[in-house]
Amino acid sequence: MAPRPDADSDSSPSIDSRGSRSKHSAVLPAFSTMDLVQQDREEDREEKDPWDLPELKDSGPKWSELDTKAKVMRVLSAILKFCILLGLLYMFVCSLDILSSAFQLVGGKAAGDIFQDSAILSNPVAGLVIGVLVTVLVQSSSTSSSIVVSMVSSGLLDVQSAVPVIMGANIGTSVTNTIVAMMQAGDRNEFRRAFAGATVHDFFNWLSVLVLLPLEVATGVLYKLTKLMIDSFNIQGGDNAPDLLNVITDPLTSAIIELDKSVISAIATGDPAAQNMSLIKSWCRTSKNTTRWNDTVLACPAGAICWVEGNTIWTEKNFTVVTNLERCSHLFANTSLPDLAVGLILLALSLFVLCSCLILIVKLLNSMLKGQVAVVIKKVLNTDFPFPFGWVTGYIAMLVGAGMTFIVQSSSVFTSAITPLVGIGVISLERAYPLTLGSNIGTTTTAILAAMAAPGETLANSLQIALCHFFFNIMGILLWYPIPFTRLPIRLARALGNHTAKYRWFAALYLFLCFLVFPLSVFGLSLAGWQVLAGVGVPFVVLVLFIIVVNVMQSRWPRFLPSFLRTWDFLPRPLHSMKPWDRVVTSALDFSRRRCCCCCKHCKCCRGDDQEVGGDDGMSDKMKALEGRDNPALSRDEEEGPRQKATEL
Repeated sequence: MAPRPDADSDSSPSIDSRGSRSKHSAVLPAFSTMDLVQQDREEDREEKDPWDLPELKDSGPKWSELDTKAKVMRVLSAILKFCILLGLLYMFVCSLDILSSAFQLVGGKAAGDIFQDSAILSNPVAGLVIGVLVTVLVQSSSTSSSIVVSMVSSGLLDVQSAVPVIMGANIGTSVTNTIVAMMQAGDRNEFRRAFAGATVHDFFNWLSVLVLLPLEVATGVLYKLTKLMIDSFNIQGGDNAPDLLNVITDPLTSAIIELDKSVISAIATGDPAAQNMSLIKSWCRTSKNTTRWNDTVLACPAGAICWVEGNTIWTEKNFTVVTNLERCSHLFANTSLPDLAVGLILLALSLFVLCSCLILIVKLLNSMLKGQVAVVIKKVLNTDFPFPFGWVTGYIAMLVGAGMTFIVQSSSVFTSAITPLVGIGVISLERAYPLTLGSNIGTTTTAILAAMAAPGETLANSLQIALCHFFFNIMGILLWYPIPFTRLPIRLARALGNHTAKYRWFAALYLFLCFLVFPLSVFGLSLAGWQVLAGVGVPFVVLVLFIIVVNVMQSRWPRFLPSFLRTWDFLPRPLHSMKPWDRVVTSALDFSRRRCCCCCKHCKCCRGDDQEVGGDDGMSDKMKALEGRDNPALSRDEEEGPRQKATEL
């Protein structure tokens, strides 16, 4: 029988000149043909494109093979699963609402303090990062937009300075679905798709800001366009935007917590009494009695109505008395805990419910989407219209995303709901992108309807800010969607998904840097003045652009680069590779796991480690599975091994 080749090489075992094997060589087991074929199939499966949508196959019997009882049980099981899915979706949406309230309790007053310095807001870059920070703190772009409207209406901020803040709010609202995507880190390919489906929203917002913010600063195109529309139409106030989803979720969320969001706006507008007020609403029914009178002043206060009679400046003053009529009935109505403590309690509770619901939703969808149902759903969601109308499919997906967002009244809820569907492979990344863009449009139309219901004195400002938000998203779509070549957010999200699937800890680092460290750094530099911000920011931007250009040229036209720039090997390895950082993070996590696991003498982890140390030093289990059955000497050795050990015992 011919000797079996070495597992690590294609050559035969070496034989010395005397015809005998080297004394250091061992008898190598042979591979069976079936195991080799199975190994080749596993390697082909590993080489398969991870972005291909997985096949959701039906593992059970077909419908035609079932008897009457089995068919009835299958139908009842499907109905029960659907009802459970609706319940989990309801809890998922409610947990997002509670999460937003928790963030407002923890950082709402800080958000109001950030908005207080209107001199900083006049800097467009600072206004942008303030919009990001405040929206991340309160987890709601509508709340941050309402704060901006209050400041504009009170005269503390003009509409032109508020436009960058609205752009930042558009970026900050995408943090929720990025957090949701991190809950699918258990499966590598699911995490790859889910994180790309979440961050495609981030890349769209950041790329749109990189183009439209300098354009707005240079030309004021958004401000002038919306100003022209406001002045051209005689717009009258209307009814509030319809509360469709809130009618269903409010009974549960209002029984847990209710907030007085006007406190944040009062802090932002400089009301000193609001600093000592609690965000937790204690009285749900109040009565206000306002007394107005005219008085003379030396100078007209900001935001006040003044007129001149002779040499005297008159203004209208008022005094409001609030009478409490009925206490609220939520869980924290009578609490003595501070806002921070209540916010941390609700934050932990909402994150636990959010993670639990998300895990159960993914498992339930995996069990429901099988067989013909999965084929139909995937075909409907991911198939384009026939030629020559294939280009229409994406725009119809935008309309679907806008309509669904209008129904649920929140882009965060809609994008967070489709993120796990992208992860399990029901929706492709190419289809999730137009759905997300439509969600951006849907949330701005809701804001426009809400602005239409504003009082007469704030109607024009509220509507102009809402229109700025709307046209910002429209211009972003025109930049990054109509031509397939310009759909950079998909390619960037795919690259980031591959990166985070390989180094999963990078997802948390991305979230921390993109939504906290970077905005805080720019905000801190803006406090020192625009000269310091420009002195640090301009070299940083030039360096980033240089790295991007060199990377593109390295992959496409390396011959035009100097020899030392054709690779980054001249730099220290931690500056151009993630592997050294991955070893550090993995070692730190492994050390923490061992310390926590082995603190007990009878810990399973320790026993598992001992068994691994005391195990066989020979081949791995995978190699043992490939041992052939045509090597009698090896089989006899393996059979005699345990017998010999038993004799010694």
